[in-house]
Amino acid sequence: MGHEASGVVYKTGAEVREFRVGNRVTFDSTIYCGKCYFCRCGEVNLCDHRQVLGVSPGEYRRYGAFAEYIAVPQHITYPIPDALSFEHAAMIEAVSVAVHAVGLTPVKLGDTAVVVGSGMIGLLVIQALRLAGCSRVIAIDLEESRLRLAAELGAEICLNASQPDVPSLVRDYTLDRGADLAMEVVGNTPALQTALASLRKGGILTLVGNLSPKVELPLQSVVTRQIRILGSCASSGEYPACIDLLARKAIRVDPLISAVAPLAEGASWFQRLHSGEPNLMKVILVP
Repeated sequence: MGHEASGVVYKTGAEVREFRVGNRVTFDSTIYCGKCYFCRCGEVNLCDHRQVLGVSPGEYRRYGAFAEYIAVPQHITYPIPDALSFEHAAMIEAVSVAVHAVGLTPVKLGDTAVVVGSGMIGLLVIQALRLAGCSRVIAIDLEESRLRLAAELGAEICLNASQPDVPSLVRDYTLDRGADLAMEVVGNTPALQTALASLRKGGILTLVGNLSPKVELPLQSVVTRQIRILGSCASSGEYPACIDLLARKAIRVDPLISAVAPLAEGASWFQRLHSGEPNLMKVILVP
C-alpha cells in the first residue's frame, strides 16, 4: 500500500538534475521503462515492464509510501506548488485516474453522462466530466451520503441504485433515449449492467472499476445497440494537468478527505474502512 503520497525531497541520486533537497513533490504510482513499444507510443500505463509503487501482487511489487522515506525514480516525480497542501497533493494519483478515464472517452459538448459508483474515483470522474463539457451528469450509488457528495461536486441528478429499474429513470431524464456516455466506476456485474442499460443506442461505456476479475456482459445488447466499450487503466502523463487542476481548485478533493491521522494509527483506520464505517472516504496518514 501507499501509492498516493507527497512529501519533501530528502536526498537525490548522483544523476538527478531536476530536483533538489527540500523540494516539495509528489509522484506517479506507475514506474515505466521508457523504452518498450508502449512507452514509445506514449502509453506508459501499458509499459511491458510496469511496476506500481505500493501495490504488492506479483511482478508489480514495489515498496510504497507507508514509511518515513521512499525511493522513487526522477522520471515519475513532479514538483508541487507551495499553494497546494501535501494532503491535497496526495490525492493527485486518484485525480489522474479519473482524468485519464474521461480523457479516453470521446466526450462531446452538451453530452449527458451516467456515473455508476460515487466512491472517491467516481466523484472525481463527475468533476472531470463537467470540465470536459458534459452538460448533465447523473450519479448512481447505493449510499445516500455519497450521492449528497456527488450533488455537491457536479452531479445534476442523483439516483439510488436500490430503486427498481434505475435505467428507466435515466431514460425519463433523457427524452427516453438514454445517456450519451456511461462511466462504470465499481467493477461488478450489477454496476456494469446498470451502466449499459442506461445508455442510448450508439452510446459509449468506459470501464474504470475492477473490483471483480470477471463480470457478466449482455453481449446482444452491446452488439444490437452498437455500444462502444472502453477500458481505462491508471493514468498516462496526466500528472502535470492534474496538479494544475487541483492548484486552481477546478477539481475539489477536500470533501473527499475524511481524516488526516498519524501513520502509527494506520492499522485502526484500515479496520474502520474495511468494516464499512459510514461516511469514510479517504484517510490520509502522516509519517
